[in-house]
Amino acid sequence: MAYQFKREPLTQDEANRLALACATHKEKLIVWTLLDTGLRVSELAGLTKDNLDWQMHRLMIYGKGGPYGTKSKRRIIPLSPRVQPLIEGHLALHDKFGMSSRTIQRLIKLIANRSNISRPVTPHVLRHTFAVTVVQKGISLPSLQKLLGHDRLTTTEIYLNLSPEEAMREFQSKW
Repeated sequence: MAYQFKREPLTQDEANRLALACATHKEKLIVWTLLDTGLRVSELAGLTKDNLDWQMHRLMIYGKGGPYGTKSKRRIIPLSPRVQPLIEGHLALHDKFGMSSRTIQRLIKLIANRSNISRPVTPHVLRHTFAVTVVQKGISLPSLQKLLGHDRLTTTEIYLNLSPEEAMREFQSKW
């Protein structure tokens, strides 16, 4: 198999520092949504009122899929109690998310610098952090595959690069 570059997810401490470094409502909306949903940056930037299921408190994301990226694949993402009021409040006032992917990337970098995280932090690193966090909380790999919108489990496995310490801790707690 060809070499696959693996991004390092944030540690729990780094993710908490990033979340606490958010100074504005907009920053919290971006960081907390990416950490709690695992959305791709383009999916976050493209959110509209139509993506929100107000009664069930979840997002319906139409992403990738089909030949030539026809956005034919639909997946449902539940909203955590932390992010639900932020997204619902924002989309109650605005028809769409209102920021480009590049603006979101710049804000993430700014917040990461403010929180003294020395390594590169991107929206995609937050997607990896989401994946590792939900696995540590006990979600099954097929469920994670659905949440991330992957066709193949092998794609989802790329997101699961746990540190050796985390693997040892989990083994010892379950054995």
